[in-house]
Amino acid sequence: MCGVCGIVAKDPLDSSHVRILRKMNKALAHRGPDDQGEYLSDRVMLAMRRLSVIDLEGGAQPLYNEDRSLVLIANGEIYNHVELRQSLIDRGHRFRTRSDCETILRLYEDAGTDCVQSLRGMFAFALLDTRKQRLILARDRMGEKPLYLCEDRGRIVFSSELKSLLHSGLVPFRLDPEAVDLYFHYQFVPEPRTALQGVRKLDAAHMLVIDIEPWTISESCYWNMDAAEPAQGDPALLIRRELEKIAELVVRSDVPVGIALSGGLDSSVVAALTARTYPDAMHAFSVGYPGRPRSDERDDAQKLADHLGMPFHEIEIDTHEMVDFFPDLVYWRDDPIADISGHGYYAVMRAARERGIPVALQGQAGDELFWGYPEVRDAARLSKTKAGVLSNGKSALFAYWSVGLPEGLSLPSLGRWVRTWGGLKTSLDALRIHRQAPSDRLFFYDVAPDFPSATREMHALYARRFMEDLLDFQASGLFRVSRPWPNVDVTVTKLICQTYLRENGIAQGDRLSMASSVELRLPLVDHRLVETVVGLRKARSDLDLPAKAWLKEAVADLLPAWVLDRPKRGFAPPVKEWHKALFSAYGESLKDGYLVQTGVLKPRAARILSEGPFPRGAITPISFKALVLEQWCRRMSSPW
Repeated sequence: MCGVCGIVAKDPLDSSHVRILRKMNKALAHRGPDDQGEYLSDRVMLAMRRLSVIDLEGGAQPLYNEDRSLVLIANGEIYNHVELRQSLIDRGHRFRTRSDCETILRLYEDAGTDCVQSLRGMFAFALLDTRKQRLILARDRMGEKPLYLCEDRGRIVFSSELKSLLHSGLVPFRLDPEAVDLYFHYQFVPEPRTALQGVRKLDAAHMLVIDIEPWTISESCYWNMDAAEPAQGDPALLIRRELEKIAELVVRSDVPVGIALSGGLDSSVVAALTARTYPDAMHAFSVGYPGRPRSDERDDAQKLADHLGMPFHEIEIDTHEMVDFFPDLVYWRDDPIADISGHGYYAVMRAARERGIPVALQGQAGDELFWGYPEVRDAARLSKTKAGVLSNGKSALFAYWSVGLPEGLSLPSLGRWVRTWGGLKTSLDALRIHRQAPSDRLFFYDVAPDFPSATREMHALYARRFMEDLLDFQASGLFRVSRPWPNVDVTVTKLICQTYLRENGIAQGDRLSMASSVELRLPLVDHRLVETVVGLRKARSDLDLPAKAWLKEAVADLLPAWVLDRPKRGFAPPVKEWHKALFSAYGESLKDGYLVQTGVLKPRAARILSEGPFPRGAITPISFKALVLEQWCRRMSSPW
């Protein structure tokens, strides 16, 4: 695990660029406290910081081939490096290190840019082919490892983190109005965009090839999750097979591995599977809150840790500690992400590092892959209904009302049905969206309360000139898909993975783990597992089964019933208490703050938001999004 950065240019670089590169690399020190390295030439300059996980003594980067015509810096872990190494040795390759990343070099010698097809893991790398005068930038399939880019007049600057790009002095801090509007709708800026003009992320599963002579740039996508072949067979058996394989691969490490453990299903699955393959006792970490409120998960997590024989460590997050660290937390997240539970990510990873554990596992992606979020299930069902209404002329009101019928006789399902007036409120909301939305727009984020709230309210909060910059921009454009729609189950799965999972979950997890120099591994994001779920979903729908039915069936013999049947909680903090405390400490910063002075918010709107209004039914209120963005702008506009 590392941080990587570099500069590649059409015209020759000079000594000033060496100083810039080293400033960028210094800003990545937290991602790699163990070592650093660089490669300097007149057109390409590369640097990296290393967190030693595999081959502690011999895996220093940059990595070279025998004649040093190939140069590699890489951030991530290639989980199947053992199998790849043996296959490459059998084909005559000789390795100089035990580094997992050296397999990238050897695969490139055989297959060129198709080397990425063989990699199972998380990565963002830069590979220089000096013979071809070509630099290749690539990112893993699900977007676990970041790579920010700024392209300007025959020069590309890239880095693992945005703050590193800003340290270069080559990237101006200018907010992108459309990205800001996306942020207020989603609570993050969906990739590959960033909040800044002229800066983007290399999209997941994409490769950027830069030929220096003559200067040409091409970008391609090498993998699509929705391209998986339909899968026939027993879902439980097929999913279990992939779970067991990734559990075997993901614990490979020359340093201790721990796990962030909640009382929920996803982290429990990861814990139970990896505990069987990890050769030592895996330490478990969980967070809680003073007074053990209902959201506290430590008792459930400890019960499972004891069941699995895992040493257990609990972290109690005090509200005052959270408030004091809030500006730093916003900075370490790198992107503006308005997730009030983010301090839990940081606290767990800090505790792991303090106990000498620099690699941690986490259960992200279970909810996104297996219908763990009710709103996502609703979006898929409503989208299917919309397709039927548009193509068959069904009664829209009755069709949407039938979607809101309770799923069985469980108390949560019946309670939700009662709260929506016997499904009538759900159907009326869906009918309103149906009539207002273009025919090619799926139901997606608009089924949750925060998105339509932003659509209704932000025009009154933005300054006039900022509104003019938005013109006819529509935040809902991300979920417009040409009709006839493909498999709706798969399309909605892909959308939630490309938005909430990648930018709120994966990005936040990466930055807040690396802030403490901890490598975060997410077994449920494994692309083979994803392909299996998508392939099964193409062959048959699981949308009307109970939430996470396939996953639960796949691990039914692995976990006790008190885990399988437990309601989802996750790292949920005391939201209202934290919200009130944050605005008491920092609400004033919105008044005549950065967002007002740069013409994003009206002064009157900022004054109202500074009081921290939290409307009933809101999940992440606009006031909190504004506070996070204000603090982010203050820190990131002057990161040094």
